[in-house]
Amino acid sequence: MGLAEVLRHLPRLLSLRAELARRLLAAPPDVFVGIDAPEFNLALARRLKHAGVRTVQYVSPQVWAWRQGRVRGIGAACDLVLCLLPFETAFYSRHGVPALFVGHPLADEIPLEPDRAGARRALALDAAAPLVALLPGSRVGEVARLAAPFAAAARHIHERRTGWRFVAPMASAAAREVFDREVTQVPGAPEIRRIAGEAQRVLAACDAAIVASGTATLETLLSGRPMVVAYRVSPVTAFLLRTMRLVKVRYFSQPNLLAGRRLVPEFFQEQVSGAALGDALLSELEDREHVRELLEEFTAVHRALRCGGAGRAADAIAALARGELAAALPAAAALQVPDARH
Repeated sequence: MGLAEVLRHLPRLLSLRAELARRLLAAPPDVFVGIDAPEFNLALARRLKHAGVRTVQYVSPQVWAWRQGRVRGIGAACDLVLCLLPFETAFYSRHGVPALFVGHPLADEIPLEPDRAGARRALALDAAAPLVALLPGSRVGEVARLAAPFAAAARHIHERRTGWRFVAPMASAAAREVFDREVTQVPGAPEIRRIAGEAQRVLAACDAAIVASGTATLETLLSGRPMVVAYRVSPVTAFLLRTMRLVKVRYFSQPNLLAGRRLVPEFFQEQVSGAALGDALLSELEDREHVRELLEEFTAVHRALRCGGAGRAADAIAALARGELAAALPAAAALQVPDARH
């Protein structure tokens, strides 16, 4: 993630992509489906499309948010873009790129009413104590940047609400190692229960969460939990994002992007501190009316995204493979959700 962060991995990634292109051009598939990872997949898709292979990008890049000029390259590389979020297709339509909103598989996977009591039993967590989940991300780099302020936020909350408990699902052993190292640097941090994986069950069990920006914010929304969102990138990336004005949206967390307004507090770069995160979460939870409205909005978004996303994606890919995409597009368009941001 980021701009500067990828540089040390670039030679290996370019070598892998070149080898993959050679293999696919030697034995061309009927359809190539690039899943997320647009910086890797789109250049590969362009080569395959020029060789006569039909190409799909499943999960739209956030081209509507930053570096919008990329849409021309996406149109040149892809016969179809499958979008997980309802407002994305309008952007592609303006640029003449075929795109379908297919819904988000996570919305189908996560129940509309998560079983809090069952999740706590399964994780051997206190059945009654207020519980805050800490989700510092899955990549080691983002965990390194967010673990300490998340632990400081837990300390800040614990000093004001002594009965509250904290739990952190760890995406990998490497992420846990980094998290443990960073938390030891936070004096007075309360006990934070680490759990291997189980992020969705932890979100079902908790009362609120402090979350790294990314897919976890959508999982938190779909779990119906109030949240505070934070993100840090390398100083070089932050400088480039700000000075080059690459970002074109007011918000970066998915709940706020989906609503087109500030639903949840979000903090970026130097704004991220234990006091800021802790105070924001306490303020969220103390406003009962706000929490009620928040959960109503979350449920509405959940229902909008819950439309058999994986099946609809598969149907669109099959239609493209049969050369019937043009006929499928109008039917799919009728099922699209209006742009919730306008």
